[in-house]
Amino acid sequence: MIRWDIEQYSAEQYRQAWELSKKLNMSEILTMQLVRHGITTESNAKLFFRPQLPDLINPFRMKDMDIAVDRLNDAIGRKEHIMVYGDYDVDGVTAVTLVYKFLLQYYSNLEYYIPNRYDEGYGVSKKGIDYAKQRGVTLIIILDCGIKAHEEIAYARSLGIDFIICDHHFPDTDENGNDILPPAIAILNPKQQADTYPFKHLCGCGIGFKFMQGFAKNNGIPFSRLIPLLDLCVISIASDLVNITDENRILAYHGLKQLNLKPSTGIQAIIETCGLSEQEISMNDIIFKIGPRINASGRMENGQLAVNLLVERNLEKALELAKEIDEYNDQRREADKQMTEEANELVHALLDKEDSKLWASETPLSIVVYDETWKKGILGIVATRLAEDYFRPTIVFTREGDYAVGSARSVAGFDIYAAIRSCRELLVNFGGHTYACGLTIRWSDVERFKTNFEKYVAGHISPTQTEPAIKIDAVIDFADINRRLLHDLKRFSPFGPGNMKPHFMTKEVYDFGTSKVVGRTQKHVKMELVDSKSPTVVNGIAFGQAPLVKQIKSKQAFDIAYTIEENQYKKGFVQLQIDDIHFHTEG
Repeated sequence: MIRWDIEQYSAEQYRQAWELSKKLNMSEILTMQLVRHGITTESNAKLFFRPQLPDLINPFRMKDMDIAVDRLNDAIGRKEHIMVYGDYDVDGVTAVTLVYKFLLQYYSNLEYYIPNRYDEGYGVSKKGIDYAKQRGVTLIIILDCGIKAHEEIAYARSLGIDFIICDHHFPDTDENGNDILPPAIAILNPKQQADTYPFKHLCGCGIGFKFMQGFAKNNGIPFSRLIPLLDLCVISIASDLVNITDENRILAYHGLKQLNLKPSTGIQAIIETCGLSEQEISMNDIIFKIGPRINASGRMENGQLAVNLLVERNLEKALELAKEIDEYNDQRREADKQMTEEANELVHALLDKEDSKLWASETPLSIVVYDETWKKGILGIVATRLAEDYFRPTIVFTREGDYAVGSARSVAGFDIYAAIRSCRELLVNFGGHTYACGLTIRWSDVERFKTNFEKYVAGHISPTQTEPAIKIDAVIDFADINRRLLHDLKRFSPFGPGNMKPHFMTKEVYDFGTSKVVGRTQKHVKMELVDSKSPTVVNGIAFGQAPLVKQIKSKQAFDIAYTIEENQYKKGFVQLQIDDIHFHTEG
């Protein structure tokens, strides 16, 4: 059974929420969510609901921004050949597209480059540097990677190529915890210890945007010229699952507006290809439809194709490229399905293993699985699924010559970056965030790594982190749910990490008598419910809950945990998305 953790509020928070509800003419149910975010005044609430682009942080507060802008200006002034280089995932591809598209308006001697995941691997490659040298490149702007490319950037410098790093991953550190940085001309990364930039959670595309904002500011280019690029920012923010707070909230809010009102030609082609043309696009649409398609070419072949699409200005050509990428996405789905099934079999064997020396007396608290045949580009997807299904920090490896290349995903509140770093004596290379990392070790060290990783996890993870749970933000009655509440709730968007859509609970609800199994595969339950306190009939959908339909219709009371959504077919009408059901037991 999934545990429900009901949020507890203090008397002071209740007072603040009540005062705010009067000033904003908004339900206390929702003003309490503002208070939880630290928003207790009317003016701060208005800024939260209407984030303003002028409130973006001055880009020159970021360490090395002045150096980076000066070097770019010098390169343009001297007519140097500039390469915009980035990672092959959504964040890297959108970052490269943003910087390239913006600079192309003012300077033509530049090109973009996305390394091949299978030939070159992650980040800066010597092959990419050699290619840049052949092309006469003297300045590389590297996006969404580079912070750990010490040898590669030193090699580039020996060839007369300068680097400006725009990254958001943690740098390497020495035994005393001090940053070890590559020999780049400038490093734009708020996660540097010496950087006092007040917001630390920008994605790679966000760093690229700040660089272009600094370049524009320095050269007297109006900020309005940057606004058309915000659709790229929101795609990256949503896909990379960074915190949607502070500066990211401003970028995401206005990025969604741009995405819905006037997306670029390439993005418009993706929107049409995945059937989103006739509806308002949300963060979930980006996460589940737009982002995976941009990712697909990099996962299956080469991310350069995605940049080709995103910079394309002819819609007919863009639609052709979008269709090609869609085919890659179909291939990715098939590979994903097969690998996930194989990984699940390994996990079942792992969790059922009773004779293991390591886990003789208890179930493992981490998952490390590997297979020589798995496709490198799908590892992250499979790791995400396993972490979500089994509620354990997860690493999935495949073999590449003498090495094991892996992708790691975590569970809420557990720092998987620190866990992997604790095995540093076995690491050939690694990088990432608190919740997601990539790593390389020797294939011969996989079992040893697995043991060390499990020991660290077992010593640092709490029991609640390995159990399925839903955080309930408020317990409400059906009488509290109406169109006004839905309207006000939508003002809290965009939703994501740091600003999750509130989960509600209603106690003692009953089937109205009309609930039924629906869906092509008959797995879902379309519900019509009433509670014990009002005659209001509320519609809901419970995905994957068809096995419970007999109990639902048995006239016994049950509690539901849900989010409040807008009915897809009836705009303005409320529909509950029911995530879990707890039935009352007799006696």
